[in-house]
Amino acid sequence: MKSENLYEFTYERVEVRAKLPTVGGTWPAIWMLGSDIEEVGWPACGEIDIMEYVGKTPHEIHTTLHTPSSFGQSVNTNVETIGDIEEGFHVYKTNWSKDAIKFYIDDQLVYTFSPEEKDKKNYPFNKPFFIILNMAIGGYFGGPDVDDSIFPQEFIIDYVKVYQ
Repeated sequence: MKSENLYEFTYERVEVRAKLPTVGGTWPAIWMLGSDIEEVGWPACGEIDIMEYVGKTPHEIHTTLHTPSSFGQSVNTNVETIGDIEEGFHVYKTNWSKDAIKFYIDDQLVYTFSPEEKDKKNYPFNKPFFIILNMAIGGYFGGPDVDDSIFPQEFIIDYVKVYQ
């Protein structure tokens, strides 16, 4: 699911309640891209990864920002280890402003990104973005070896809320 050309916004609080798949090879994500991606490309558009779960490393949630000055193996990241993250629903949230982007899991602050200098290379987040919810299978981050016996798997979204 993506809200590109349907709903794009700047400086909001995004909250998603979701239940994750529980096996290696899955890679569910809640993320956002700058709406100008077609004009400037990636990573110049900016990317806000509210939540990425990598099934090959259980109990870990990644929150990451990709910018022209840090992309791919970004240094603007946090990996939070939560023993029961695969059990039940959890709330993944970001509060995004012109000065900082804060990430929460179940209302616990886990990472704040607020570089001293905020220019297009290290803070391309002062413009509209759209939301993407997806689950990849395998790949570089999810793991190259996926056993077909893991299927079916579900990435269940209870709700998505965007607050002004």
